[in-house]
Parts: sequence; C-alpha cells; structure tokens
Amino acid sequence: MLTSLISSGTRRACVLALAAALAACGGGGAEDTPNVGNPPAPPTVPAGTGQLHSATLLGTISAVDIAAALSSEESLAEDVVPRYAVTSYRLEYLTTDADGKEVRASGLISVPQKAAGAKSPVLSYQHGTIFKDAEAPSNNAVASEVSVVLASLGYIVLAPDYVGFGASKGTPHPYLLSAPSAAATVDFLTAARTWRGQANVADNGQLFLTGYSEGGYVTMAAHRALQASGSTHLQQLRMVVPGAGPYNVQSTMDGLVELVRDEQPVLGALINPGFLRYLGGSAQREVRRLLLRALLPGDADVTYDTRFIDRFLADDVQYIANTSSVHDWKPNLPVRLFHGQEDRTVPYASSVNTLRAMQARGAGELVSLTDCRAQPSGHLQCVPPFITFMLGQLAPVAQDL
Repeated sequence: MLTSLISSGTRRACVLALAAALAACGGGGAEDTPNVGNPPAPPTVPAGTGQLHSATLLGTISAVDIAAALSSEESLAEDVVPRYAVTSYRLEYLTTDADGKEVRASGLISVPQKAAGAKSPVLSYQHGTIFKDAEAPSNNAVASEVSVVLASLGYIVLAPDYVGFGASKGTPHPYLLSAPSAAATVDFLTAARTWRGQANVADNGQLFLTGYSEGGYVTMAAHRALQASGSTHLQQLRMVVPGAGPYNVQSTMDGLVELVRDEQPVLGALINPGFLRYLGGSAQREVRRLLLRALLPGDADVTYDTRFIDRFLADDVQYIANTSSVHDWKPNLPVRLFHGQEDRTVPYASSVNTLRAMQARGAGELVSLTDCRAQPSGHLQCVPPFITFMLGQLAPVAQDL
C-alpha cells in the first residue's frame, strides 16, 4: 500500500527531495534576505487554460476489489472500508508549463457510484513525487490507487498528473516551481467542473485540497493561487490539508545540509551560503552533475526542469523566494498542516516556519500544525498517520458521503 497511496513516488522521494530542495534554496548573507509578502499577483496566463479537451472512460472497480487491494498490501490507509464502486476517467485539459506557455495536460477523476441524483464533495488530491509516467494517476487507475481508494469513501476525487506526465510527457516537470505547480491543479479543477456539468455528475458544493510531500507543496501552491486570483473555486473550498511539504524551501535546505555532508562529503563541502557563486566553471559543472545524478534515478522516463539547479549555483535567493517558496502569506480558510519531527526528507522546520509565517500575518487559528506520532516519525513512516489525520479532518465538514 505504500506505493499506491503516494503513487509510488516515495520509493525515491528522499533522494529527489534532498537534491531538489538543495537546488531550490541558494545561500547568502542577511542582506540577501528576501522580502516575501502576501500572495503575489497572479501571472498573465493564456485565455484557454482550464479548457477541457477530452474525457476517456477508464473503467469501474467494485468496492470489494478495492477492499481486497487494500488488504493484500501493507496498508497505509488504516481503518479504511470502501463503501462504493468507483468509475474513473482520464481528462485532458489546457494548463501552462514553467515558461507560462500552453500545454495539454491530463488528470484522473474518480467518481463514487451512488444512487441516481446523489451528490458528493470534491477532493483534489495532489500526488507525491514520481519518476515513471506509468505511475501518473490517469495511467494508474487501479484498485489500490489513492484516488480510487478515496473515491470509494464517497468523494469525487481529482488527481492531476502534473505537467511532464500523462498527456504532457516530454515537457519538463516543473518541480518546486510554484506557478506551474499551482496551475496544473487549478486548471484541472476548472476542467473537471466543466466535465461534471457535461456528464451530470453532481457535487454538493464542497471542495477540499490535500496531498503529501510534493503533493503537500503543490496543494499549498494551488491554495495560494486560488486566493491570490479570487478564483470562483474559492466559493466551494472548505479546508486544505497538506502533509510534509517543502513549503519553505530555504528552511528545507538548511535542515538538509548536514544530511548532504554525511552522504556526499565532497559535494557537501562546496554547499556553503554565498560560496557557490565563486566556484570556477569546472567545479560548478561537477556540482551540477552530482546534483543531477542525485535528482534523477537512472531508470526515470520523464524529464525534470533543472533551471533551479543553475539558480542555486548562482546563490540566487531572491529568485527562489519568488518562484518556489509558498509559505509566507495569510490564508483565509483552514489549513491543517501535518509533519513528523524526525523527517529528514522534508525537514519538520518547513512546516514550523509555515505555521509561524502565516500566524504572524494574522491567520491565527485558521492554521494549525499536528505532529506525526509514528515511531520513528520519518517521512515514509508518517504516511499512514497522515491519511488517517486527513480523513479525520475532513469527516466533520464533508457532507453527502
């Protein structure tokens, strides 16, 4: 169940989160500290984004088969009992890539099979890091896929593949770039709403966002973008539950430097704030090569956007603050953070700093941080408690399940 509930991404999430977090932070002295404020004005995007292009039926899976899939693996969804059969569809829609250009993307929508006319809340689930296109949600609509499992509980579940996967395979995946990460989710919300109207699939007017690890980061980026743009989706959004995401990439890097030095002594010796920019060309190329080798496993069949590595080597702190971090703003709806204190893949400090930044801006009790109680409370060990926590947070609010 480990690979299914986080779309197989955490098999190498430690390696990717480590390298990418390092590459997305930079260094510098106190005078370089960026002035990060409220959500930035949304960038100008092509008029066609969010447009639905096609919908393909993928099939129906019975509640019995979903239960069997959960029981046949090491289940991360503790005490989950499927209630409904689930029919899944692959939607293709327009969104934007890292350069703001239109790209045709895809995602999975899983619908619980209820009585005629019954309504359901909408749950947008952002998956964790993956390296194989076959693991993208719309390519993996099997009984153990997290979207299918959550839909069996009564939610209409949306799971964007992200740019770089599914229909947009071949386009570099914009890892830890906030604008395209948010766009893939927000535009999928729009396309899915169009499809529900066409297919007569009734929602009950409630929307929730959730995700773990990279999925937590994308969830936070999407929430910020919805609020900054005054999106009509805000009328339905009720709660956001992100788990263990690198929202503050600077604090993520700070917590991972020692781990890098332990595992890559030569590389670690070069990663010091304000020093990388002074390396010679050959030294910078070697650091970049090592980062790329750590970032992408040899059997990956998708492409990752690596421009952030060059920004990191240039110690461009301001660029990282503007394009990656998603922690320092004031949400107007409940945000329920979850993280393990012993997480070495995405340091606990990322969530602590997010909580403090949001509360400092006046969010108050709208934002909370719940500690994972697993022993040890590492990144992978906290996935089962996160699933339980997330469902527990939604249960008192979600209707029509």
